[in-house]
Amino acid sequence: MRIIAGEFRGRALTPMGKGDEGAHLRPTTDRTRESLFNMLEGGRFGDPVDGATVLDLFAGTGALSFESLSRGATHATLVDDGRTAQNLIRANIKLLGVADRTTTIKRDARRLPPSGGGAATLVFLDPPYGKDMGSAALSNARTAGWIAPSALIVWEENTAQPAPDGFTLLDSRKYGDTTVTLMQAD
Repeated sequence: MRIIAGEFRGRALTPMGKGDEGAHLRPTTDRTRESLFNMLEGGRFGDPVDGATVLDLFAGTGALSFESLSRGATHATLVDDGRTAQNLIRANIKLLGVADRTTTIKRDARRLPPSGGGAATLVFLDPPYGKDMGSAALSNARTAGWIAPSALIVWEENTAQPAPDGFTLLDSRKYGDTTVTLMQAD
C-alpha cells in the first residue's frame, strides 16, 4: 500500500503483519483508491478533498484518510475499534508525521460520542461487507454532529447502498468486488 498522489506521493504505508489477517482488515487497493480519488477530484463534485475535514469510519489502516491528507485535506478523524487497526493507524501517523492533523478514536463507529469540534465535509465509510453496519454508523455520526450539511459521503461495500434518510444518492461505481456509493448529506 502506498500513497498515490500529493505531498506523500509514493510513500509506502505500514504493511499488515503476519497474523493481521485475523483482524478482518480489507484495505482499499491502490488501484481502487486511485480511481476513487480521480473521480472525487474530477470536478463533478467540486473539490471535496482540498481543505476538507475528513471523518473515516471503520478506518482500518487509514489509507483513505492519509491519501486525503496528502492531497490537501486539513484534518482527519480516524475511527476504528480494532486493536490491529489502531496499531496500523498510529504507525502510519508516525510514518507520515501527521499527528498534528489527525485524531484517532478507538470506538465502534456506530457509537460515536458527540462531536466536540467542526463537522466533517468528507466522510469515508468502509464497514465490514454485508453486516448492515453502515447505515447505523452514518445515522449516529450525523446525530452526534460529526457530519456537516452537504458533506460528501464515500461508502465502500460489496454492493451499491441506498441513501439513508437525510442523505441523497449521487453515484455508484463498481471496482472489482468493491462498490463505491457516493451520497451527500441533506
